[in-house]
Formats: sequence, C-alpha cells, structure tokens
Amino acid sequence: MAAELLRCGHEVEIVTALPNYPRGRFFDGYTGKLYVREMRNGIPVHRVWLYPAMGGGVGRILNYATFSVTCLYGLFRATKPDYLIVESPPLTMSIPACIASRVWGIPFVFNVADLWPDAIVDNGFLKEGFVHRAFLALEQWSYRRAAYVNSVTDGIRDALFSRKGVPREKLLHLPNGADTLHYQPGPPDFALKKKLGLGEKRVILWAGTLGYAHGLEFVLQAAKLLANRPDMHFLFLGDGSSRKKLELLTRELGLQNVTFRDPVSIEELPSYYSIAECGLASLRSLPVHEGAKPSKIFPVLASGKPLIFVGKGECARLVEEAQAGIVVPPEDPEALAGAILHLFERPDRLREFGANGRRFVEEHFDWSKLIASWVSQLRLPKSWARDSQSAAPQTKMNA
Repeated sequence: MAAELLRCGHEVEIVTALPNYPRGRFFDGYTGKLYVREMRNGIPVHRVWLYPAMGGGVGRILNYATFSVTCLYGLFRATKPDYLIVESPPLTMSIPACIASRVWGIPFVFNVADLWPDAIVDNGFLKEGFVHRAFLALEQWSYRRAAYVNSVTDGIRDALFSRKGVPREKLLHLPNGADTLHYQPGPPDFALKKKLGLGEKRVILWAGTLGYAHGLEFVLQAAKLLANRPDMHFLFLGDGSSRKKLELLTRELGLQNVTFRDPVSIEELPSYYSIAECGLASLRSLPVHEGAKPSKIFPVLASGKPLIFVGKGECARLVEEAQAGIVVPPEDPEALAGAILHLFERPDRLREFGANGRRFVEEHFDWSKLIASWVSQLRLPKSWARDSQSAAPQTKMNA
C-alpha cells in the first residue's frame, strides 16, 4: 500500500516494529535497539521495539501490548499526517491510533484485515468469557472512534455493517491485490531451481506465513499420498508459528517430496513464482474463513500461475469466477492429492488457468488501480466529529 500511495504522489511514512515476524526474534542488525529510522524505497520507516514472540499465550499478549505503547514514540517522531491508516489485527492498535488522532486533530482509518475477536475465537485461541467480552467492547469502541473502517474482503465488509453495526457511510473497501509490474509471467529461473536442488521437479509453491489457520498438516498428508510421484515437489517458502510442527510431521511421515525454506525478500519472490508449476493456498474449515481472501493468492495469479485453493467461501468463489485454478474442500488430503494429479496431467489447463488468473488480476486486483480508487473515497463522513478540519482529502499519510 505505502509504495503505491507514494507512486500516486502522496507523502507516506510508516511506523512499524523492529523486524521480528514471523520468526518471533529480531532480525540481524536490530537486536538491542529501541528505535530505528531508515529509508525503504523512498519511504521513511520508523521502527520501534516490542516484545518479540511467535505463537499464542502470554508472549503474544506482551507482543501486542508493548507495541501498542512503543508505536506512539514512532508516531510522534514522524511528520504529522493528514490521515493515519492503522492495521488490525491486532485490535489493540486502535488505542494508540485514537491517541495520535486526538493529539494531531486528524482522522484515522481502521483497516480490518481480519475480524477480531471472531477470528481468534473460531481458531480456538480465545474462549468466550470476560476477556472475550472485553475484546468485543474494544472492537465497538474502535469502530466508533475511527473516521473510516476499511475492509479487505466482501465478507468482512458485510459483517462490519450487518453484525458489527458500522454505519455504511464509514465503510471503505480496499481488497488485497498485486503489483502487476513486479509480478509478471516469465521464463523459469533455472539457476534458482538448480540451487534449491529441484532439478526437473514440478513445484507446488506455498509462499507465505505457516500458521495454524492454514491447516497445512492436511497438505503434508496429501504430499504423503503423492510420494510415488518423484517428479512432484512441495516447496514451502515462509515461516510462522506452525513451522516447527510441520517440519516434525514431515520427518515423521518420511516425506522426501517436501522442502521448507526461509522467507525471502519481495524482490526475490518473482523468481520463486517463475519455477512453480502452480501456487497453493489453504484455510481451515472455520466460519471466519468463509469471508477471507488470503493476500498470497494474488502474486500467484499475477505471475501467470494456476492456483490450487484449499478452502471454501469468498476465495473459492473468486478462483472459480476467474477460472484460474482448482478449488478443493478443506481438510481433505485425498481430494487435494487428486486435484494436483488432475491438474498436472493437463498442461493445456495449466496454461489456460495461468493466463486467466493474470488477466483477472489485471482487470480487478491491480494495486495501482485499487489504490487510486480507494484514495478518491477519502471524504470525511458526518459521524467524524471534528472542530475545524476541511473535508477534502490531503496528501500526507502515516501507515
């Protein structure tokens, strides 16, 4: 988002944590630091300390709580913006956003990428009770305080209006998308494939976080069913709270057709997509996932690769509408293995799905078009009470 806003002529600054996600430990060069200001692709980035953690429990609570405090230091080191764009989850980010909004006298946009506390309850990380009720109260408070509440999927937008009571005039919609100039169809990077030891193998690529919500143990069970196909290989590119468990399961199943690699920079990602036969995305069978569209699907489609989506709901409908891949029922290893075999035995379908996906992203999910349209919607709703601010959109934004 920040890079595209900059390209559109807006001034942008970012306030974020010292890099630690998804490994749960600070990256090299950032250990022992409290605040770092750096330039990334022409954008000032203010990085602040937080308690690094991976997974759930007390560590995750401390992670969210400390960043909700320390991010204020980064915010007030930044230039005063005209708009403050705040990411949720975690839901607690609305607290420092409201403080900065009041101090500066500016509106803030609350970007809801996942419904909290619904998602953490559905995933089994939070039980109904006092803490759950406190989160519900914080959620309602956050939506009231925000000038706008932005959704990234149709399902989230519908839930915000029908179940959460957010006025329609406060709702914005900016779906996930892809930079179609950065991700493009192209020839395979054979040097990379050789470096990874994949030779002539046909690669099924997962690029993104390895978390509980993705149900990747079922993908590994599908890989077990395809063990008699040495030409097929699953490449997991990423890290996250489930990685160690998945690597252990891979060893227990004796899988030789699965490789885990650490995350790579966004600059390197197109090369990895180039060596993939298809991309893979997966979500557990949970109510909250019915309205999800994982951001990882769009670079796959923009790269001209077919997508195998394991799940149901909004993302499944998108893949079917675009005719850009195959949809598989969640938590069904046999169905996934069968879908991979079916797809790989039809090279004409691979090419057709890839071309369809690229065209669909260009038409509907190109970041440059999405951002330009979204910024044009930034007019202050009547429910935003301020003493003396122009309703016209300005050009400085903190994300």
